[in-house]
Amino acid sequence: MTRFALAAAACLCALPVTASEITFEQVKIDAGKTLFEAECRRCHAVEPTDASYGPPLENIVGRGAGTYENYDYSIALEASGIVWTPAALRAWMEDNDGFMPGTKMRHVGIEDRTVQDFILSYLVSITTQDNSAISK
Repeated sequence: MTRFALAAAACLCALPVTASEITFEQVKIDAGKTLFEAECRRCHAVEPTDASYGPPLENIVGRGAGTYENYDYSIALEASGIVWTPAALRAWMEDNDGFMPGTKMRHVGIEDRTVQDFILSYLVSITTQDNSAISK
């Protein structure tokens, strides 16, 4: 085989893996969106322009807890110093009262780690800005 043929064969073999990974990630995001709508949307919107009881969750990953402007957070959440990393969001989803006593949020825990993974994939997908400056 020529170098060109070997390179072309290598590229063709790599395409299904890449396409498969992209498809798998999109499936996780789509499942996460569906689960978000079922579990979280009754209180949280994604877009700041949509009505919700809780703060909007667009750009939540990497944002400091209690920092979304013009939302009346509990003292516990505002003073926590927590940054919403995937691990912190997972702990919050599972048991927000145990994770941070004194918050205002009423919540039924999402204990299934697969469901958490899917919701986290969706939340990451709707985080389009770098929140590191907000988190400090």
